[in-house]
Amino acid sequence: MERKTSLSHLSPILMLGVIWGLSEAALGMGLRSCASFMSGSIMTGVALFFIASSWILSRSIYGVALVVGVACLFKMFDALLLSMPLLHGAIGNPIFAFFMEGLAFLLLVLIIKKNLLNHRGGQAITGGMAALVAVNLFPLVKFATGIPACVYPGTAMPLSLYYAPLAVVLSSLTVPLGFWVGSKVENMEMNLLGTKSGKRWQYGLPVILFLVCLGFISLIRLI
Repeated sequence: MERKTSLSHLSPILMLGVIWGLSEAALGMGLRSCASFMSGSIMTGVALFFIASSWILSRSIYGVALVVGVACLFKMFDALLLSMPLLHGAIGNPIFAFFMEGLAFLLLVLIIKKNLLNHRGGQAITGGMAALVAVNLFPLVKFATGIPACVYPGTAMPLSLYYAPLAVVLSSLTVPLGFWVGSKVENMEMNLLGTKSGKRWQYGLPVILFLVCLGFISLIRLI
């Protein structure tokens, strides 16, 4: 099921990572420490959408690693703008979550039979189970960054576990959507590569998008 990520697929995977990174930065505009209640669970569903899309484009752990890496770069750039250390709770913990979400997804797609992943029901199960694995791994963040996971007020339960049902339900919807979007992007890419203009923009477009999004984040942070 795994195949080598071709150079032609790098462009859309990079763009997916840029859009994911921008969405994470936008959500974190008002955050300086812990996640805001269910925001982390919502972003688990968002993360698995982009991870699933990159998987369809690459069928490779390298594609998933690339989209996660780009999202992490955006989070680190945000830390630079805010003069925050990378191990700050608003930076290090989300980055750890990105890796756990990518790891959980890869574990599931490598275990689940290929024919099951070809059906929306199987994709939904994969998304829900990946979210469940990811949210249960997240409390281990204290061993990676030294910062404990945020807990629900008045309890000792991490937010990731308290809102786990929400993450599971959302991810059971976003992963099939990610599979669908990834296949559509792949078809569009193949059509564009057949034209001269498509080949010309193949690598320029993600770079332009990357710079525009960095500029947008910088502008928002300065306002």
